[in-house]
Amino acid sequence: MATEKNNETQNEEEIDIITLTDEDGKEIDFEVIGDAEIDGVIYFAMTPAGAEANNEGIIEYVLLKLEKDEEGEEVYVTVDDEDEFDKVANFFDDLFDEDYDA
Repeated sequence: MATEKNNETQNEEEIDIITLTDEDGKEIDFEVIGDAEIDGVIYFAMTPAGAEANNEGIIEYVLLKLEKDEEGEEVYVTVDDEDEFDKVANFFDDLFDEDYDA
């Protein structure tokens, strides 16, 4: 999976945009809405760039983790293990709840 990181400024707030290439070779821009190191692994919560909240005010996000491929390059990969996914998703859900309740 190829990645490219750009920093864009919007409303004087820095936004991290990461361009990911899917299995079909299509490039998709994602906005990083959170990151955390959990048990020595770095995870990212991302939304497709420009995503808007649904009717209930919820923006869905994807979870990816940072790993190194065979050549030592950093790549973003999906979290396939169900227990690992639940742990990380709960962390980000709690984090985002705190941010929006404050």
